[in-house]
Amino acid sequence: MNIYLIGFMGTGKTTVGKLLAERLNKRFSDLDDLIVQKAEKSIADIFREDGEEEFRRLETEVLKTVNELDDYVIATGGGVLTTGGNYEIMKSNGVLITLAASPEAIYERLKNDNTRPLLVVDNVLDEIKRLLFERAPLYIKADYIVDTTERAVEEIVEEIIGYLND
Repeated sequence: MNIYLIGFMGTGKTTVGKLLAERLNKRFSDLDDLIVQKAEKSIADIFREDGEEEFRRLETEVLKTVNELDDYVIATGGGVLTTGGNYEIMKSNGVLITLAASPEAIYERLKNDNTRPLLVVDNVLDEIKRLLFERAPLYIKADYIVDTTERAVEEIVEEIIGYLND
């Protein structure tokens, strides 16, 4: 089985995922990195040149490929669950863990990151709040939820390992 880390951008999925994979002797994969490899262009370029719909299509295609693998910790994109069917794909061969953080913490983590196409807006904090509210019903479908606000990566990984060992 795989471990899928889901949740909003800036909640620590990649950072936590790498350490979690190391601690569990699993391989790590970042869905966004695989999409970039497949498209041969950045996520920002995909959004700008092809649109969000094409990005979501590529995301599902790559997700289906990754889901056939075993013993991976997979960091997903923040909007992976906005595409119908992706939840079922992940649940068929994995456990879903949502990483959550306060809108303010997410804002602080992302305020200097210009690679996030969905946050190219006038009021970034308001957009983070809006998207979090919109996606909350999707994120709470996970098997387990961890708050990463003001917590060390090691502490988060320990909590996840504790949940997985129960």
